[in-house]
Amino acid sequence: MSDSKSTLAELKALAQAPTSARNRLTYLFDEGKFTELDAFAKTGGELSGVITAFGYVEGNPVYAFSQDISVKDGALTEAQAKKIIKVYDLAAKTGVPVVGIYDSFGADVSDGSKALNAYGELLMWTSNLSGVVPQIAVVAGTCAGCAAMLAESADFTVISKDAEIFVAPNTDIKNSAENAAKNGTAAIVCDDDKAALEAAKDILMKMPQNNLSPVPMYEFADPTAVYGDDSESVAKAVCDEDSVLELNAEYGSAAYTALASIGGATVGVVGTNKSDDKLGSADCSKIARFVRTCDAYAIPVITFVDTEGFKADDETEAQGAVKDMAKLCHAYAEATTIKLAVVTGKAYGPAFIALAGKGSNADLSFAVSTASISALAPVTAVEFLQHDELKGAENLTSARNALAEKFAKTEASAVNAAENGCIDGVIENSEIRETLINSIEVMAGKRISRLPKKHSNIQL
Repeated sequence: MSDSKSTLAELKALAQAPTSARNRLTYLFDEGKFTELDAFAKTGGELSGVITAFGYVEGNPVYAFSQDISVKDGALTEAQAKKIIKVYDLAAKTGVPVVGIYDSFGADVSDGSKALNAYGELLMWTSNLSGVVPQIAVVAGTCAGCAAMLAESADFTVISKDAEIFVAPNTDIKNSAENAAKNGTAAIVCDDDKAALEAAKDILMKMPQNNLSPVPMYEFADPTAVYGDDSESVAKAVCDEDSVLELNAEYGSAAYTALASIGGATVGVVGTNKSDDKLGSADCSKIARFVRTCDAYAIPVITFVDTEGFKADDETEAQGAVKDMAKLCHAYAEATTIKLAVVTGKAYGPAFIALAGKGSNADLSFAVSTASISALAPVTAVEFLQHDELKGAENLTSARNALAEKFAKTEASAVNAAENGCIDGVIENSEIRETLINSIEVMAGKRISRLPKKHSNIQL
């Protein structure tokens, strides 16, 4: 009996030794407390290299795993995979979110084909859980090889600025967090692992527990921010005070995406006026991914539209951006969650159809009184429709601009769009928030069915 107790004491001491993996879990869970799973699991005489646990985050249950780089550099073994798979299995049974904390140089080569099979099973599990429970990946150190694909399969990836994520190392781009932010791999980059876990908690608090749960409701304060001309200022002037959490800020120069709350309820915010007037390939992919994420968890999507349309230069065409534009349209059209649109500035041609058109996007669509909505940009429209009036003008540019300005205020006006049934109402900036709150409330019982099919075939 004494030998058994001694063995148990040794196991406890070994399993509970202070490590960065354990510290990161204390950053995540309330009061740093959690219940560990399979703490004594070993492989080759050593611990499994991952801590799996459950606990509470702001009072809500959450499962988590944290790779332990102090054991074989965090290398994935069959034993480690089995522990993580148990977390996924429990999450599926209970409808509870999963946070994965990554810090590993990849698979344990001594485990051979077992490690390969383990990664395959893990990828299957995270794919099966996608859209069922929120999954957040926190890259706190190195995230290499198949682990990088596993992390990027989550709904959101948060990365510490000194961490790196890659399938194969590349010295030219350094596999940095900065690069991950620019190419859209990372939704948020933080100063250190503690800040990264705080960011993960912020996201969790805005997400439902699962795809069958209602969106979270919180006490809120009215916004104090002042309306501006860019997406961020509009979002902060409309959404609840201090509720806006921007995602993928460095990816897509013209697109803005954020989780926020309006009237205490979570919403997804899309904006199309960040630092560029037209949407490119990255902007379309960024918005499409975000809309599909919100739709998976029935989070209402609010789109603030102010764009001249899609880019049409040689570089954009060479990139095959039309695929990403089609992907954007598909994401909106397929989404069955509540979709509201407000045209705050310009909305021309295909961009209006994709983002605010009532056929594919918005359940309800509004425009501020100063908005301009047209099938063509006003300058292009007058070239086609008022060509005769431009003939013989002493200053062609001045004449064209004058006619375009007049066209924007008449034929392309918000009032004209409302008269022609393109939008549901014309409002002032001061009315946007109340209009959206009322619209979300009246749309709360939305039910919609699509044609039976296995899945849609979205452009990727």
